[in-house]
Amino acid sequence: MDNYKTVFRQKKVCVLVPTYNNEQTLKQVLQDVLNYTDQVIVVNDGSTDSTTSILNEFAGLEIVSYPKNRGKGYALRQGFKRAVEKGYEYAISIDSDGQHFADDLPEFLAALEKQPGCIIIGQRNMDQASVPGKSNFGRNFSNFWFAFETGIKLNDTQSGYRLYPVERLREINFISRKFEFEVEVLVRSAWAGIPVIEIPVRVFYPEKGKRISHFRPFTDFTRISVLNTVLVTIALLYIKPRNFIRRIKKKIPDRNFCLNSSIRIHLMR
Repeated sequence: MDNYKTVFRQKKVCVLVPTYNNEQTLKQVLQDVLNYTDQVIVVNDGSTDSTTSILNEFAGLEIVSYPKNRGKGYALRQGFKRAVEKGYEYAISIDSDGQHFADDLPEFLAALEKQPGCIIIGQRNMDQASVPGKSNFGRNFSNFWFAFETGIKLNDTQSGYRLYPVERLREINFISRKFEFEVEVLVRSAWAGIPVIEIPVRVFYPEKGKRISHFRPFTDFTRISVLNTVLVTIALLYIKPRNFIRRIKKKIPDRNFCLNSSIRIHLMR
């Protein structure tokens, strides 16, 4: 485990844990993460349960806290900001509900070693019987619109287990603050030329009666749909024409090169 802690320091990677009223699972998540790195930022997104007391049990955590719940997207953005302030170049976001396994953190480090500067998504195994139907629907819905808006096909654009190149994200202006941010950050990053790749990770879904989720199907799907409407409009009116023009320019020989070549040929005669 100490080897991984060294790699986290060398690569300037932190683990970012946004949390809101997950007192049942937060402590175990933090204990598992701390086995791999002590570079941990927790964003307490206005929790009203015992989250604050749990966080006080851990020394050395970097904590961002505010009194009112603002949404996961806002929490991630605050975490990115703090990560940059602390000198980190990358942040691995992991949910505090126990859905993700800290044992997969080394897989992100290995992928980062091969392809630095990317967003790396932890692609979940969604074929398990315990996976709720709304999760599969949301994933397929998100994958479709991401592909339309960017031309890139991915398998799990809804996964919250990700490595973000936080330094590169500083130049992008985001507008969303709730769950839909996880769609926007992928689309706008792809538009900005940041590669987005996937690696397989495990996922745990407890049985229905024990499952805690702050996702509100009607409200949050509506917000995601509105965001996709905005992104599709931008893609059709700006991004796709821009990319088309760029492809055309690449196929046109450089005028100065052609002119200089013609002059050299003429002088050699």
